Amino acid sequence: MAREEVDELVSWAAAEGWNPGRQDAQLFWQNDPEAFIAAELEGELIGGGAITSYDGTFGFMGFFIIRPEYRGQGFGDVLWQARKTRLLGRLTEGAAIGMDGVLNMRPYYEKGGFKYQFTSRRLENRQTTADMPATLYDDWVVPLSDVPEAALLEFDRSCFPAHRANFLKAWSAQTGAGAWAVCRDQDLAGYVIVRPAEEGFKVGPLFAKDQEVARTLYRCAAAFAAGAPLVIDVPDRNPDAVALFSEIGLKEVFSCARLYLGPAPDLRDDWIYGVTSFEIG
Repeated sequence: MAREEVDELVSWAAAEGWNPGRQDAQLFWQNDPEAFIAAELEGELIGGGAITSYDGTFGFMGFFIIRPEYRGQGFGDVLWQARKTRLLGRLTEGAAIGMDGVLNMRPYYEKGGFKYQFTSRRLENRQTTADMPATLYDDWVVPLSDVPEAALLEFDRSCFPAHRANFLKAWSAQTGAGAWAVCRDQDLAGYVIVRPAEEGFKVGPLFAKDQEVARTLYRCAAAFAAGAPLVIDVPDRNPDAVALFSEIGLKEVFSCARLYLGPAPDLRDDWIYGVTSFEIG
């Protein structure tokens, strides 16, 4: 897929109500320019998707979309199978592939060899921090840029299946984004990144060692959004995350099933309060 075609793919996603981040296309491309696969019919772009490789050790399939007028004709199946085959070819033997798919497509993905693990629920909030009491960790909040890189990467690797130093540096520094950590004496307890979307802001990732740290970081994101719509994708595998955002009053607007082809990664699921992105993992 050419770079300008990725912008077109993102515009289709926005029309579908996916509410992509404003810099997602550029940052996804920068992370892995070989990841985007186009489906063409007689020279016309009719669909596409991402097959992101993290140094060959972990893959992720996302951003799968076919233009509405070409759905139900088998084109999506051809594209999906081609993407899976190509991504397997970009990975080392035995590496896992993850994906987030809409719930009604779960049987199709399981037929393709993927195994369901959990559901991530997209939750929305328009509250401000006036509705959120102070926490024990408010005085520990620092800009994410103040955290030593080695400490951040070690923490992130506990919650994500591969090292992603370059991605995190670009993701946290994107235009209009905010990024904070809860850190005391270089002891990192969690971090959050919030970025501008087509509508409002999106949180992701939000990784935290406990519920109170997560609450502190979410307050940072809510203050940054200043009452604009704020969404976060919360895995139901972490009951503390579900309970926290239910207590705050977030409302579910969408959900996706997380599935893996190959061995599911061994992660600190109890630290994952908000996933990074349904599109690239």
